[in-house]
Amino acid sequence: MPVRQFIIFLFILTVLSAPVFSQSNAISRDSLLGQINTITTAVPFLLIAPDARSGAMGDLGAATSADPNSIHWNPAKMAFVEKKVGFSVSYTPWLRALVPDIYLGYIAGYTKLKGDQTLGGSLLYFSLGDITFTDNNGNVTGQFSPKELAVDVSYARKLGDDFSGGLALRYINSNLTGGAYLPSGSYSHAGNSVAADVSVFYQKEVELSNKRSVFTGGLNISNIGAKISYTESGNKDFLPTNFRLGTGLKTELDEYNTLSFTAEINKLLVPTPPVYMKTVSGADSVDENNNKIILYGKDPNVSVATALFTSWADAPGGFAEEMKEFTWALGLEYWYDKQFAIRAGYFHEAETKGNRQFFTAGAGLKYSVFGIDFAYLIPTEQKHPLENTLRFTLTIDFDSLKGGGGEDGGEEKSE
Repeated sequence: MPVRQFIIFLFILTVLSAPVFSQSNAISRDSLLGQINTITTAVPFLLIAPDARSGAMGDLGAATSADPNSIHWNPAKMAFVEKKVGFSVSYTPWLRALVPDIYLGYIAGYTKLKGDQTLGGSLLYFSLGDITFTDNNGNVTGQFSPKELAVDVSYARKLGDDFSGGLALRYINSNLTGGAYLPSGSYSHAGNSVAADVSVFYQKEVELSNKRSVFTGGLNISNIGAKISYTESGNKDFLPTNFRLGTGLKTELDEYNTLSFTAEINKLLVPTPPVYMKTVSGADSVDENNNKIILYGKDPNVSVATALFTSWADAPGGFAEEMKEFTWALGLEYWYDKQFAIRAGYFHEAETKGNRQFFTAGAGLKYSVFGIDFAYLIPTEQKHPLENTLRFTLTIDFDSLKGGGGEDGGEEKSE
């Protein structure tokens, strides 16, 4: 090749190559903060608030007082339940603003053992209504009702007068397609997995302005378990492993009035989707091994154990984006004569991480054997999929049913 043609060739190659690198690196880390980058996992129904009490207090429960539904929020709380046996049933019509036949059902119960130990169990059932399957031509190929469920067994024990620890084991079944044949050429199947929760709880009586008060703190790392797969190809998705930390304060204003404040933060302990380098045409750039080249963030193809640690600092937008991955909630609960409750709360999630922002309200009534709670969700924006969400919970106090009243002789009514 003549020298002149070689120089022209190098010039053209340089001009054509320059946009590749300039476009790939034109995205600044700061500009990522305004872009939507939600974290997705399998079986997200495991993070839906199943009961009306917590649902009325901003979807929180790590540090509230113990009740049968504590198995979901913080199993360690169960060591502080006042009654010997408790049971609850909850029902939540879900996404009624979009579809009429999706609902979440929850059953939970516990029994106290000797030595400040409590054994609990629960069933979480999520029905996604009826779905009609069609082929590429729009022809109906079948009808199916997707459903998911989780069965829990929990154990809690006091490790001191004011401190407890808890464990929960969970079996998860997610049947979304009924074994349908996929366009990729393989058959789908139900996803199955097992997971565990590890939790601690602290409860200390204190005196504030000569009023009896109780300070609480709770931590629960939930859904630590194997990835789940729905196809024969073996592609697996993370479970919604979640870090939940809360604190609360309950004060007896007088003989009849009790007021509680609770705050909580949550963070998913799974990889944040990275930003990949792009070519001029907009396709993902790949290396010599055909792997996508990451521009910002970290490789999401890691083990569950690794993700527990790397997920604290893997957001492509750096520390500022990492902080946006924390959701926070505030809750308020007022009891009159330990029989009638009014509750309110607020839940906040960053716009780029899911944009769930809503107020909650609810009430509860407890009399003798039975207790009834309901909650109502109010999104901060109109036409939100979660608007008009209602939750209902029925609790049963078996100690009162038998006339035993629990360890305290039945004189104090549990909240």
